[in-house]
Amino acid sequence: MADSAETSPEVMLQFYRMLYPFKSIFTWLNQEHAPKDLFTNREFAFTLQGDVYLRYNCFSNAEELKKQVCALNPTRFEIGPMYSSRPSERKLARSVKSGKLFTPLKRELVFDIDMTDYDGVRTCCTSAGICKRCWAFIANAVRVLDSALRTQFGYHQLLWVYSGRRGIHLWVSDDEAMGLTDELRRAVVGALTVIEGGKEMAKKVNVRGMGTKSHPGDLPPSLWHARDEGSRMWYPLLDDQECFLSEDGWRTLLKLVPDKKIVETLEKRWEKQPGIKSSKKWDELKAEVKGTGARNLAALEDIILQYTYPRLDAEVSKHRNHLLKAPFCVHPKTGRVCVPVDPNRVENFDPNAVPTVMQLLQELDKAGEGANWEHTSLKPYVDMLDRHVVGILDDVRKRERARVVLQHDLNW
Repeated sequence: MADSAETSPEVMLQFYRMLYPFKSIFTWLNQEHAPKDLFTNREFAFTLQGDVYLRYNCFSNAEELKKQVCALNPTRFEIGPMYSSRPSERKLARSVKSGKLFTPLKRELVFDIDMTDYDGVRTCCTSAGICKRCWAFIANAVRVLDSALRTQFGYHQLLWVYSGRRGIHLWVSDDEAMGLTDELRRAVVGALTVIEGGKEMAKKVNVRGMGTKSHPGDLPPSLWHARDEGSRMWYPLLDDQECFLSEDGWRTLLKLVPDKKIVETLEKRWEKQPGIKSSKKWDELKAEVKGTGARNLAALEDIILQYTYPRLDAEVSKHRNHLLKAPFCVHPKTGRVCVPVDPNRVENFDPNAVPTVMQLLQELDKAGEGANWEHTSLKPYVDMLDRHVVGILDDVRKRERARVVLQHDLNW
């Protein structure tokens, strides 16, 4: 938990003035160097000291955005969609006389994964707590979701951003993703949602097709990679988290086993030997399941998915007008910056090693007069965003060239 002085208004103003990468954020959102509607009609919302919330702000360029951020000095700001009109002129656009509509047109497809949704399966931390150990759940979620969006949906402009405290956000900037309607966004989220049901529901994975009494139905091919990733991390996870060591833990496990005879056998054994490690309990469950049929084997796969599959906050992704915290904001509770995360090295990411705003300002002070973010430990993260932006700009150029060629062919 950050000391209040570490995110004081004076500290935040220095951060915005000297360190925040406004130009990189502008180019990322605008997808071109020259301002266009994708930025100028974009909504920005500011949270000020005292939880004052200002919505429907918009700006013509990065300089305007920086000027207003420094003037308001928000605790954080959020990014929304590109609207059909400038958000600041929404009342005029909505008027009957104008004949215009004020509606969201484009927006990155966004996802939010929060560590608190894993409280039922992690044992090292609870609530807002997070450590390198339970980050393994987030790391697996990143690997699974990143692969699914690339291989099943064809997206490739994915920016993962640490939330600053206990989770991670994803921004998908592909042109096809930007134009998705709310209905299509709901469809994408629905296709990616596997964990469903509240605390009262023991079995939260129900993804198999119609089965028979002896055969439960096949696991959809779209989940094979998630199953394999979960299996790869399963034993290290059990050894680290000891999900089934406590009585509550192993009883929760047995609720997911459909064979009552196996449940009764293991229940009696584990009641007599309460100290059996989680990995040993899992081996004993597998031994009991062996040779008993497809339904019990499928239950083992479903259990692995239930403990390891990404737990999505679906409401964040379903609507174009949903606001999401901007990358490189500072989390007021931790003082840590919301930095990009490399999905190829996500397992090495340590949320507790992310630079804090005070650390960055101290580095800036040591670097001397005229220093900026390039002289601090923020540099590799801004460089990561800039490399991502290069890919987006390259896509834009390719689409423009294809459009010109097509227009030429039509005219011919």
